[in-house]
Amino acid sequence: MLLHEFNWKKEVIQSTDPVLVDFWASWCPPCRAMNPTIEALAKDFKVCKVNVDNNQELAAHYSISSIPVLLIFKSGQIAARHVGMTPEAILRTEMQKMSQS
Repeated sequence: MLLHEFNWKKEVIQSTDPVLVDFWASWCPPCRAMNPTIEALAKDFKVCKVNVDNNQELAAHYSISSIPVLLIFKSGQIAARHVGMTPEAILRTEMQKMSQS
């Protein structure tokens, strides 16, 4: 799901499930390389993407200064932050733990 400032609160902050949010840009090679990982995780968890070029205020609010950045939200709060390429196994383990607690 693509996020924008208008649906951020509903989809992330108010979500009862943990949410993995991918801050990315189309011109970013590492972001494109992460796409298969993000798509695989989206089959099992709630995953959203934020294009930083189109949502600069949202990116600034969460201090996104380099990409990709993956934030995991639980109960509307940041529970984990990963900057750069992150293995699927690490993200999957964190999402599973947060889904169970």
